[in-house]
Amino acid sequence: MLRRDLPLHVARGRVIRVAAGRIAPGPGATPLQPEQEWTSSMQPLCYWHDEPVALAVETQGGNDWPDGRQWLARLPESWFPLLSTALQVSAWLRDHSYCGRCGAASVRLDGEFAMHCPACGLRNYPRISPCIITLVTHGNDMLLARSPRFPPGRYSTLAGFIEPGESAEEAVHREIFEEVGVTVGRIRYYRSQAWPFPHALMLGFFAEAASRRIRIDGVEIADAAWFSPERLPQLPPPYSISRALIETHLAEVKGSLR
Repeated sequence: MLRRDLPLHVARGRVIRVAAGRIAPGPGATPLQPEQEWTSSMQPLCYWHDEPVALAVETQGGNDWPDGRQWLARLPESWFPLLSTALQVSAWLRDHSYCGRCGAASVRLDGEFAMHCPACGLRNYPRISPCIITLVTHGNDMLLARSPRFPPGRYSTLAGFIEPGESAEEAVHREIFEEVGVTVGRIRYYRSQAWPFPHALMLGFFAEAASRRIRIDGVEIADAAWFSPERLPQLPPPYSISRALIETHLAEVKGSLR
């Protein structure tokens, strides 16, 4: 399991090598490299089953390494926190080596995930972008949609970023109406999931549709339709919260029919 203490004052341990969102394979088909001496450029990350782990963010190569989604698809769900943490922290280190206020080079601080600007004093922490992801239902049926970026035949739940000054519940109503033209009534919080592509936090909801009429936006959504539990399209991957929302609804429907 993952322990979120930074392994400070540690000279050696396991390493995760990341380049442009891709993670180097280690022995045993895992993302962990063998125990080794840590360099000053490595970021202490966490403890994994009580072993200290550091992150090595590399700027060259990595084109033949598996990307984050491939790793999540091939490893048990218990690895998700480690992979998510490594991918999100690596994206932050890569994108915030310079101060966003004055442009000076930032310095990585010990003791916490923080980049400090010695010129103007600004501190930058890993970015987390909150999103809502919602399974819209009408009775037993589910409203699922396709993004133009999805593999052929795949449908998923509706999602979107929370805007400044907006609550998560307001975002649920707005995103659903903007993307598929459906007004929803009662909403119910499910759970959250860190989504490291590159730094989202998905807040999962169920929402009951007031009607079945669909009007897609034609930009973010290429198609949307109502699906019954007996007639399902290709679903999102098992490690995703979208799939968990769908499977939870299917289980509730099955339980109600007993």
